[in-house]
Amino acid sequence: MAQEVERARLKSLWSRGCSLLGVEHAILGGAMTWVSERNLVAAISNAGGFGVLACGAMTPELLSAEIAATRSRTSMPFGVNLITMHPDLDCLIDICADHGVGHVVLAGGLPPSASLRRIKDHGAKVLAFSPALAFAKRLARSGVDGIIVEGMEAGGHIGPVSTSILAQEILPELAETPIFVAGGIGRGEAIAAYLRMGAAGVQLGTRFVCAEESIAHPNFKRAFIKASARDAQPSVQLDPRFPVIPVRAIRNAATREFAESQREVIVRFYSGELDQKAAQLEIERYWAGALRRAVIEGDVERGSVMAGQSVGMVTCEQPTAEIIGSLVDQAITALSDRV
Repeated sequence: MAQEVERARLKSLWSRGCSLLGVEHAILGGAMTWVSERNLVAAISNAGGFGVLACGAMTPELLSAEIAATRSRTSMPFGVNLITMHPDLDCLIDICADHGVGHVVLAGGLPPSASLRRIKDHGAKVLAFSPALAFAKRLARSGVDGIIVEGMEAGGHIGPVSTSILAQEILPELAETPIFVAGGIGRGEAIAAYLRMGAAGVQLGTRFVCAEESIAHPNFKRAFIKASARDAQPSVQLDPRFPVIPVRAIRNAATREFAESQREVIVRFYSGELDQKAAQLEIERYWAGALRRAVIEGDVERGSVMAGQSVGMVTCEQPTAEIIGSLVDQAITALSDRV
């Protein structure tokens, strides 16, 4: 009886998120390039969560094929993550509309107002990322349907502020807009805590990398299972004249060599061998193809093993439904008055 009371309480706490997404559990799967493809996305949605396809640098043709393949694996709602800087953004939005995708998740900066209108005109819901309160307020005014607040504990490209601080700053200020909290979430107790604070749901990426349905290379999964939280470190910037967008990944030979590569390029710049633009390009070029090398080819020493700090809570490979089930059970237990 008590278990049913807590289950009902959980259902009530994330009801806005579930209603917006059209799912049983307001748990979004983070859009991870090369990982969040048809198999994992469909598995998350089939387990009651909300899978999100990572479009990344896909062409419109590739995205169309990926959406169709995902649709063949699930009849449940899922979304598509689009990068606002993509040169074919409008075309990608139209592809989503052609396939009846009901939710588009925009990442990579403030979404262009014309793109927001285009998505809305197609009848889809829009979610967007925010790294700060002021940014979140602008998104709310722009008419997005939901906001994802992602802290620096997340894997991949990160901002400078922790998840807990962002949640405390943003949740009380934007009570009318459904907010999903992301970054460093690995257990249901954390989900329950953010829901109590006013979140409509959460997003997890790292926790799903070692799902059985994930196509990530066995070496990539083994690196996650072996890693602790402190192994997932942000990339280093050596000179403020050459900004490096921080990327959190498991330390390996490539991360150590990246620091040395920056040092060599900066020396060449100050000696006059390279101008500033050429030096910046050399620094940025270092990681080209590095994520694919790690995720698909399994080179976890020379590739980029992007992971959030919750990687220490990934201890084995298990079915997606089992992962979501355990998260929900932990959240229900945390909501019990006896705990």
